[in-house]
Amino acid sequence: MAAATALTPAHAAPVGAKNIVLVHGGFVDGSGWQGVYNILKKDGYNVSIVQNPTTSLADDVAVTKRTIAQQDGPVVLVGHSYGGVVVSEAGTDEKVKAVVYIAAFAPDKGESVSSLIANPPAGAPVPPILPPVDGFLFLDKAKFAESFAADVDAATAAFMADSQVPWGVEALAGAVTEPAWKTKPSFYLVASDDHMIPPPAQRMMAERAGSTVVETAGSHAVYVSNPQAVAALIEQAANAK
Repeated sequence: MAAATALTPAHAAPVGAKNIVLVHGGFVDGSGWQGVYNILKKDGYNVSIVQNPTTSLADDVAVTKRTIAQQDGPVVLVGHSYGGVVVSEAGTDEKVKAVVYIAAFAPDKGESVSSLIANPPAGAPVPPILPPVDGFLFLDKAKFAESFAADVDAATAAFMADSQVPWGVEALAGAVTEPAWKTKPSFYLVASDDHMIPPPAQRMMAERAGSTVVETAGSHAVYVSNPQAVAALIEQAANAK
């Protein structure tokens, strides 16, 4: 497991992959990437945001691959949370240069979100996921901010709670066939105050994948609360040899 050195974006014209594809996770949509998007665009990158239906892994991978196909050159593929499962599966595409995980699941072959969360570390917070309704999951709105977005301003966290996207149970059960991190360079940002994916689990997945790792204080919504750190790691991946 290598240590990352870049902590702030380079603010220079891209010299490596110029195409960035951002993939959101469960319960949210792609709008949370706006802060990261703004930094990357300012620094000269072509940025695309996938709007996953989060109904099944197959559907989400298909949407992501269509976005990759639209790019005119090498791609850095970035996933947050469940988006890490999507990019692990879609990232084997020949256009993808590197895969970046932001407080994300980085499954091995045959693993899914369901299997990865089956045995949480002792004492880890339990995400306030409500019982499924018609095959879809939501987080308890009253507990959303504390569990998902503790370091996001209250108004934004409340909006995120009230605008949740239904997360399909089928998507949670979707298993990866051949994870991209086995053949592509990977980078991982660990959010050390995450109450959705325990930081020890994040570190384990990052180490197993041989990822270049940055750890920063932040909630599960670190991509919203600290877009600078997230953009910096994405740019490091884009410019890696």
